[in-house]
Amino acid sequence: MGATRRIAVLNLLASATLLGHTQEQQQDRRIPIPPKPDEDVKLPNGKSQKDAIAKEDHEQAMKDVNELISIAEQLRDELGKSGEHVVSVSSVKKTEEIERLARKIRGRLKS
Repeated sequence: MGATRRIAVLNLLASATLLGHTQEQQQDRRIPIPPKPDEDVKLPNGKSQKDAIAKEDHEQAMKDVNELISIAEQLRDELGKSGEHVVSVSSVKKTEEIERLARKIRGRLKS
């Protein structure tokens, strides 16, 4: 009977130790609360993060528009110099670049 008591006491101590250990692990697994979606986050310099993102998107859109205009003017010049029945490979590539830039600008404006 003495051995049975020892085993029971050891099981009880082991259970208490495991239970305490799992509670400590659960307390360490705190999940950070994400900011509310309509709450504006401030940057370290005090400015609004949404405003900074909008400004950067606008600047990038203007850069892409200027590049689009430049390529379109180059395409116009190439088509003017080529004959009626001849289209160069570079002209086709420029039209593809124009399409890519247009999609990029449209996507940025929609978001």
